[in-house]
Amino acid sequence: MRILIVSDSHGEEKLLHRIVEREGADHVIHCGDFCTDRDRLPRTSLTVVRGNCDWEPVPEEEYWDGGKWRFLVVHGHLHQVKTSLLPVRYRAEELGARIACFGHSHYPLCEQLGDVLLINPGSITQPRGFAHPTFAVLETESESRVRVSYFTPDGAAVPERGGIFDWKPAP
Repeated sequence: MRILIVSDSHGEEKLLHRIVEREGADHVIHCGDFCTDRDRLPRTSLTVVRGNCDWEPVPEEEYWDGGKWRFLVVHGHLHQVKTSLLPVRYRAEELGARIACFGHSHYPLCEQLGDVLLINPGSITQPRGFAHPTFAVLETESESRVRVSYFTPDGAAVPERGGIFDWKPAP
């Protein structure tokens, strides 16, 4: 399974649509601050949450079951992700999620804390503390392994981010 993870597109609908079309993912996760009308988001298999700059009535927190993998999706502003990753990790554990996707800081990171893989795809429009705008692609390689890769909006690989992560998925 191939999952596209984006965040903080801040109204750049055309760019978001180009990325979604080019990547051809099985599912798209948008971690908020899309800053457009909900009906202008790509029409695809999509999980989306509201960020601190959004006005549309979408949930502030969602979970998505992708096969044997449960994902927690939040924007991050309500979980203090600019200060610590522990609140979002603990929330993922409460929900039985093995992967937590969030945005808000505009800084790409991929880190495993305990049994939870934390993914911030960065921002496709306004990077902070990182040289490039970014998004992430998660690919399941087996029932116990995922690969996370980062790219710039034009599709260039960002090899200094991502990696391969192993553990047993929740039953």
